[in-house]
Amino acid sequence: MTLQTLLVFVILGATIFLFIADRIRLDIVALLSLMALLLTGILTPPEALAGFSDPLVLTIAGLFVVGGGLFRTGVAAAMGRWLSRVAGTNYAALVVIMMLVVSILSAFMSSTGATAVLVPVVVSIAWNAKISPSKLLIPLSFGALFGGMLTLLGTPPNLAVSNQLTEHGLAPFSFFAFTPFGLVALLTGIVFIVLTGRYLLPDRQGVRDADALPEDAPTLDEMAKTYHLPEQLYTLRVRHPSPLAGHTLHQSNLGAKYHVNVLEVQSPIANRFAGATRPLRVASSQRPMGEPVAQVIGNGHHSVKGFAPPRPVDRDTVLQEEDLIHVQGELDDVMQMAQEQNLGLCEEDEPHRLSSKEIGLAEIMPTPDSQIIGHTLQELHFRTVYGVTALGIRRMGRLLNQDPAKTKIRFGDSLLVQGCWECIDNLGKERRNLVVVGLPKEMAEAGQATQLAPLAVAIMVGMLLLITFDILPTVTAVLVAAVAMVVTGCLRTELLYRTISWESVVLIAAMLPMSTALQKTGGVELIANLLTQNLGAYGPLAVLAGLFVVTAIATQFLSNTATAVLLAPIAYQAAVTLGVAPHAFLMSVAMAASSAFLTPIATPVNTIVLAAGGYRFFDFFKIGLPLLLLMMGLAVVLLPLLFPL
Repeated sequence: MTLQTLLVFVILGATIFLFIADRIRLDIVALLSLMALLLTGILTPPEALAGFSDPLVLTIAGLFVVGGGLFRTGVAAAMGRWLSRVAGTNYAALVVIMMLVVSILSAFMSSTGATAVLVPVVVSIAWNAKISPSKLLIPLSFGALFGGMLTLLGTPPNLAVSNQLTEHGLAPFSFFAFTPFGLVALLTGIVFIVLTGRYLLPDRQGVRDADALPEDAPTLDEMAKTYHLPEQLYTLRVRHPSPLAGHTLHQSNLGAKYHVNVLEVQSPIANRFAGATRPLRVASSQRPMGEPVAQVIGNGHHSVKGFAPPRPVDRDTVLQEEDLIHVQGELDDVMQMAQEQNLGLCEEDEPHRLSSKEIGLAEIMPTPDSQIIGHTLQELHFRTVYGVTALGIRRMGRLLNQDPAKTKIRFGDSLLVQGCWECIDNLGKERRNLVVVGLPKEMAEAGQATQLAPLAVAIMVGMLLLITFDILPTVTAVLVAAVAMVVTGCLRTELLYRTISWESVVLIAAMLPMSTALQKTGGVELIANLLTQNLGAYGPLAVLAGLFVVTAIATQFLSNTATAVLLAPIAYQAAVTLGVAPHAFLMSVAMAASSAFLTPIATPVNTIVLAAGGYRFFDFFKIGLPLLLLMMGLAVVLLPLLFPL
């Protein structure tokens, strides 16, 4: 053993120790390991930094973007609802169906791609079923690994061992030669996860999507009732003639005149309004004495035939005849405005919706040193600056019956505001003057561009076809799909970098050079040769088990392809030395290379679920070790039966 080989093993051991200790973030540990290899001269700077330009790293980053596009367009949620309908919320049923689906996909396409596509789906299922994502994401990645064991094209190590047979003049493995063992391994893995997964897997929430909401987020109805809004929302039609027609909201000054907030406007698609008029049903206790009842038109404003969807307003919004305007205010004020401005007060068969695909709701509070404190929203031109309208104010838990725009804000006040989703999103980025403290559950659906879902699906399918039929290199196909998600609007540009799990990207990029170091210094070959030489005296089964163990350990820190390429010749030579057929030995190497259960850096599918599940290094080891031992037992028992020695 050379000094450099010894140094590599020392650095690798220290890295594993820090991973397991979990005192330092995994990506930081990986960077420290990379620096050690560089400073000791084991790797040159180009070799040490090559991981950051490796196609695998770019592939993983691109797949996060593709997954983000699927989430943002509602595809992930739709797939999750379908799986939920099939499996319900039962943990065992979810695990079985999820692992079967991902394994079938991985048998015929990239396991990394299959996992990345399903991660947002599984996270959505977990939230809906009130199950921690960490209970489902490791089973997802393991299911993808089992899928690689099912066919010749399931994973590159299968091709590597098959090519070893071809190089020595033997018939290669057939396409389904791996299937018998792979099926048994898959079923064994599913049973193991179902019976022990809920006990060995951690219960963590993981890193949710930047815009995802907590499970206990209030609904729109709950937020509205807190601020007494349902009875204060009305819809009016701009009649002919009306003083408002042709004027902006700023010129009309409705808020100052009538203490009414204009929230949304709907314009007719046709020139004439489609609908009949009828009297407004107002409770006698609410109707002002002697006040004439305004005439109304149409039904619920979000389903009015012949009208465009509601849109948010600002001071420059121009009102036109036949427009529907949605307002908030006291009934007396609204009635007065309707009479004086010649507006028709519309009856709605359904309650006024506070949120739509364009318009959202949020609860905000000023920060302790906010410039808002001590001023009214009207003085600060709050609506113009932030693009949202204040609907109500609560102070010390009590609703203030005052005009929000003319109330001086105090620290501790909470304000309910309404505006377009982009404005709501911008409020979430504000840190100097206010913070968003509440968002309705409906925000998740309203903020999704579901109309682009078919396009997102087409992009995903196109990517998978390009990869499956080897039309483009995997990294090229993934990057094309990622760019397409952004260019077509399936994923908004400002969310692009927030979608990528940089911890996972840096982790895999910094650990890839360890593979180079082990190969460069002969570390893997040293262990493999020592093992086969020492176990040869105990017979073929001992050597087969030894090959499985060495391959399984090496694949936790090397790429499974590199591991198979290194150990396939050793496995073949060991079989020749012992005078037995090499097929079982080579198959043992292939199956062990796919049994990358012990670490999050063993395979990209583990790395992809790392952040989403909130996992730590030891989480994989705790559930992966007994599963790996099961796979080794299956290999020793089944492979000699399937491929006689």
